[in-house]
Amino acid sequence: MCEPRIYVVDLAAYNNGKLHGVWIDAALELDDIQEAVAKMLKASPEGFAEEYAIHDYEGFGSYRVSEYEGLESVHEVACFIEEHDELGAELLAHFSSIDEARTAIEENYSGCYESVADFAEELTEDSVQIPESLARYIDYNAMAYDMEVSGDIFTIELGHREVHIFWSR
Repeated sequence: MCEPRIYVVDLAAYNNGKLHGVWIDAALELDDIQEAVAKMLKASPEGFAEEYAIHDYEGFGSYRVSEYEGLESVHEVACFIEEHDELGAELLAHFSSIDEARTAIEENYSGCYESVADFAEELTEDSVQIPESLARYIDYNAMAYDMEVSGDIFTIELGHREVHIFWSR
């Protein structure tokens, strides 16, 4: 996944049919992002420009950046994505706030498994001693299904045999 970037445009120029904007690394220091926007507005072909909007972005995965999302919010999201890569982007898309995504990764993350059934097997075998004579009768796929359907866990699948599991606390 590429670094989170935003394309910020000068609305005065845009409203007059001119494309004037700049791509900015959204994980830069917030002051540097604000300075890049101010510099772009100062160079406006329309003279005095003070309003801007985000007209494009990349490197945010499934997270959708709003046209009028604040620079501070975009910066915070970009830093979270840089820290947690694609998993961070998917968490942000899953939750309604960055605080919920942060709590999920810091407090409720159980790990990455090839399948939810593998998680159920590990959880069971770490919790209780299973006699060998009964081990073959345990249906870990059914246990995994029940854990997901009941809402005990939620998963984010990033690739083949790459299932990230979180407790739904």
